[in-house]
Amino acid sequence: MDALSRNWGWLLALAILLIILGLLAIAAPVYATFAVQALLGWILIIGGIAQGIHALMVRGWGGFLFELLGALLYLAVGALLLVNPVEGALALTFVLAAFLIVEGIFKIVIAWRVRGHPRWGWLLASGILSLILGALIWAGWPSSALWVIGLLVGVHLLFTGWALLMLALAARAWRQASVTAR
Repeated sequence: MDALSRNWGWLLALAILLIILGLLAIAAPVYATFAVQALLGWILIIGGIAQGIHALMVRGWGGFLFELLGALLYLAVGALLLVNPVEGALALTFVLAAFLIVEGIFKIVIAWRVRGHPRWGWLLASGILSLILGALIWAGWPSSALWVIGLLVGVHLLFTGWALLMLALAARAWRQASVTAR
């Protein structure tokens, strides 16, 4: 806590920045969806280039062909996300809905298996929430594709910023209390 309390101002600034970015993403979820998608596209392209370079550097390796094919896959998917943003948003939203549904089922099964343990209900609630959220996205697909990723990223940024804001304020209070105690 001492390190946080010495730098609580930076943590506060980060919290405020994340809250502002979260509110912007929530206010303009379509733009946020395309921004996230473009970032993912560039990450895949850069990863594909790096993987391709590595594959060419170690040609004698038994996995050369598959590493090279993997690099081409990264490049192709990254380029598709950048060139076809609407289709990319459709695909990403579909995958997100499927992921949430499967993850929700897994959490529910795990919660059922550990029922009786303290607070196992939180895992069950998280699984049910993931399942419902995935089903809602799936039910709204394809019309939800243009806004759901941006909205979810915005909500995530907002809650992360809020949590960091609370941590920064606690660190400041701890710092003031420790200075007063001296």
